[in-house]
Amino acid sequence: MEQNVAGFIKKLKFNQDGLIVAIAQDLDSKDVLMQAWMNQEAILKTIETGQVTYFSRSRNALWTKGEASGNGQTFVKIQSDCDGDSLLITVKQKGPACHTDAATCFLAGEELKSNDESI
Repeated sequence: MEQNVAGFIKKLKFNQDGLIVAIAQDLDSKDVLMQAWMNQEAILKTIETGQVTYFSRSRNALWTKGEASGNGQTFVKIQSDCDGDSLLITVKQKGPACHTDAATCFLAGEELKSNDESI
């Protein structure tokens, strides 16, 4: 497994700050839960512990989802997109994913719809 992890990480395209976008998706509902950032250390800690860990740009530190709220994410699978510059993390979500207590961060955000009625 260690060789597979190293090979996976080697193919990723981290930004100039050593970060990559990470989108969390619920295993059961398929809902997009949230977007955050990861660095190599966060990816390795996620795989090692089984609890999804992100990188906080504001705190300049790792944080494991749910460590304060109890609404954690159990790691199921991680995959990169075709360019290797973003990640999709499949998780088992415990409780709401958003810090506002919404089920997903996208339910708590703003919405803009198309005026195209043929869609």
